[in-house]
Amino acid sequence: MPSPRDLLLARVPLPRVKIPAGRMVELPGRGETWVTDTPGPTPDAPAIVLLHAVGCTGLLTWFPVIEPLSERYRVVTLDQRWHGRGITSEAFSLRDCADDVAALIDVLGLDRPIVAGYSMGSIIAQRVWRQHPDRISGLVLAATIGHFRHGTKELFFHQSMEIAMGLTRGLSHSRTVRHAARRAVGALDLPAEDLHQWALAEFRSTSPWAVAQAVSALGRHHSHPWLRRIDVPTAVVVTRRDKVLPPRDQLALARSIPGATIHDIDAGHAACVLEADVFVPAFLEAVHTVRARARA
Repeated sequence: MPSPRDLLLARVPLPRVKIPAGRMVELPGRGETWVTDTPGPTPDAPAIVLLHAVGCTGLLTWFPVIEPLSERYRVVTLDQRWHGRGITSEAFSLRDCADDVAALIDVLGLDRPIVAGYSMGSIIAQRVWRQHPDRISGLVLAATIGHFRHGTKELFFHQSMEIAMGLTRGLSHSRTVRHAARRAVGALDLPAEDLHQWALAEFRSTSPWAVAQAVSALGRHHSHPWLRRIDVPTAVVVTRRDKVLPPRDQLALARSIPGATIHDIDAGHAACVLEADVFVPAFLEAVHTVRARARA
């Protein structure tokens, strides 16, 4: 994802779009999270739930696609736990994140929506199918892989993160998370028309502690043993110039899922925002493909 330096100092152009309003939604027995729910063209428009990248928020990852998607779909975003205004808890796990998505589907009364993710969000989307296959009609996975521990460098990085988190576990985690949540509420009061300031505020709404925990959890993720069992229509958007997640591994994930369509773009890992002109058309195509196959 783009760095605060890119957004604030380099003034990288951001797509000029309307930022939708959101609200806190209670997930029974789980906690509260920040949700945007943008209506489609009709009350019965099909729904899509968008899951964000690590260290980001639902809006920061997805704001360029919400408006064009809403021409055909009801579009829902949420802040995953430990991110932005997401649920606070004593531990972070991808399993809990997937259960949160299923709970939100129930609370909003969504009828088997498509679930789409970007980077970490796609890992969670995979787990939503794994844990709640009857809740969804399709998957769109972008800029993601099925297993993070491929090379020696990646293995060392994730193991080091786990050791570091173990050594700092005695810190006041709950106090840190509460501080980050309060900071998020204040930061998001910035005028939405200043997208650079707004984007920086969205970045700052997630604490470094939360990012480290999420990265550690991602390092333990391994979905390749069950990817071939995914039985809903799936599309995979591959970022061909990705320096974070190798394109060959993204393609390996796509080829492991029966019938998955591949929508590759000449873009890097931050394409969802910094190369939205390339990402948005490919993502829309992927979503429409999944929707058509689900209806068929």
